[in-house]
Amino acid sequence: MTMERLQRYSVIREKNPREIVLLKGRGCQWRRCAFCDYYLDGSPDEEADFLVNREVLAQVTGETGCLEVINSGSFSDLDDRTMDEIASVCCAKHIRELHFECHWINRGAIPKARSRFRGLGVTLKIKTGVETFDAEFRENVLNKGIKETDPAKIAEPFDECCLLFGIAGQTKAGMIRDIETGLKYFERVCVNIMNENGTEIHPDPEVIRTFRSEILPVYRDNDRVDILMNNTDFGVG
Repeated sequence: MTMERLQRYSVIREKNPREIVLLKGRGCQWRRCAFCDYYLDGSPDEEADFLVNREVLAQVTGETGCLEVINSGSFSDLDDRTMDEIASVCCAKHIRELHFECHWINRGAIPKARSRFRGLGVTLKIKTGVETFDAEFRENVLNKGIKETDPAKIAEPFDECCLLFGIAGQTKAGMIRDIETGLKYFERVCVNIMNENGTEIHPDPEVIRTFRSEILPVYRDNDRVDILMNNTDFGVG
């Protein structure tokens, strides 16, 4: 499957109802996470990316009043015309809450973005990939690029976080601790289960079985916790 054939628009009607779009940008600036190849959806061709993004954004109806924009990187990796188009869609479709994603290294772009959309009457929610609050595992195994170890300080620029489970070395106690830490410091937590991809990090079936049988039932109905057993569970990708 080529990147252009990816599903790029969906509507989430369960927890936290929202429309979601997968846009194209320059790709994550970090590109060193040991588990991630999503940046391959990035492109240096801003004109081509904008045309794709404009077509995707044209599908937004505003039915939930909430829009999530993901782009396999940070929102700051999107070109200026795409950002303008997002703003226009929010105004035209009466979007009042907009969700972006942002890597730790791009957090400096958040205040300006919050101010811009606040001026349009749109509340901005920023999600970041923490993956785990075990700093040693996060940096020495996953190579996430977050040098801060204090969860409270990690959370300061952001509203929501992603966690990544299903990797060798993770335990039931550690996964529960990560979720509870995320709930303490962030408004929402999105748990992603490791899926096979082109990296050297592979899913661990035993860890996934532990999650599915002993952790999933506890948090499945928590309104503040999204759980993606497959990376396309939101309907995009």
